[in-house]
Amino acid sequence: MSEQRPVIAVTMGDPAGVGPEVVVKAVAEEEVQRLCRPVVVGSPSILREAMHFAGEGWELRVVEDVADVGNRAGVIEVLQARDVTRDQAPLGQITVQAGQASMEAVVRAIELTKAGEVAAMATAPINKGAWHLAGYDEIDHQTVLKRLTGASEVATMLVSGGLRCVHLTTHHSLREACEAVRYETILARLRLTDKDFRRWGFASPRIGVAALNPHGGDAGLLGKEEIEEIEPAVRAAREEGIDASGPVPADAIFHQAIDGRYDVVLVMYHDQGHIPVKTHGFEESVSVNVGLPIVRTSVDHGTAFDIAGKGIADHQSMVEAIKVAVSLATTSSLVLS
Repeated sequence: MSEQRPVIAVTMGDPAGVGPEVVVKAVAEEEVQRLCRPVVVGSPSILREAMHFAGEGWELRVVEDVADVGNRAGVIEVLQARDVTRDQAPLGQITVQAGQASMEAVVRAIELTKAGEVAAMATAPINKGAWHLAGYDEIDHQTVLKRLTGASEVATMLVSGGLRCVHLTTHHSLREACEAVRYETILARLRLTDKDFRRWGFASPRIGVAALNPHGGDAGLLGKEEIEEIEPAVRAAREEGIDASGPVPADAIFHQAIDGRYDVVLVMYHDQGHIPVKTHGFEESVSVNVGLPIVRTSVDHGTAFDIAGKGIADHQSMVEAIKVAVSLATTSSLVLS
């Protein structure tokens, strides 16, 4: 295998969850090894415990520097962040030590990606409660990434095959999300989406914009956000040369996107985008950050404390997250086979 393959930093995730398991399973996949040189960022002690999930004959090698990453056959290479033991991070439990370990892995991966030492980063799931217990104000990846990269605006996009959904809002209550459906925020998100998709190789990205209310508001009978906020923002975006369409009723737009009418759908709130993507392809769904100066992808599932350590966690989302990271870092295209 050529050493021209990009180095991808893969964070371990919360050590008490399924992260270590899905990571070692994913980086041991032949397809992943063929596409890149993955280096896991995390706790060597926890990852050694998870190594038997990688398959018979695999070994773990701790490297001091990215320059030492060679990706020899049958070897999973690890850059140490905070090392914790299983006693400090019991399976299925929220602890300070687990929160610290997963945060420090994320921070180190961000630093490596910012410095250009790795081409991109792909993250396993963290536990928000563990981060909070460990004293961190930021309780999700995106907030940490925004601060450490200095990005002014960052959005979450979910990807499953050809279905891509950029979110106007994510971790807000439904009431708060509805209140955020405003002309200015929609237009800003359309500009951001258009900019990054062009950077990723789309000459003129086709953006479908989902309506907020049933039947697109039914001419104002079921809500006026479409008339007062969404449609004017779409019109303004089109005047700027952005190929935006909508608002389109949410019960139609995702079928249209899967059929190829749109390259991406702008959704108004968390579940409006998460449900269709996970229904379309739960195991293959991946999260991508839009608006960052670096490439970061992630699995689209949680820590799954209930099955941690049992060896039954599906690692396909982790595989897909690494593949998308490689794609964006090397070919600048979200079009995958």
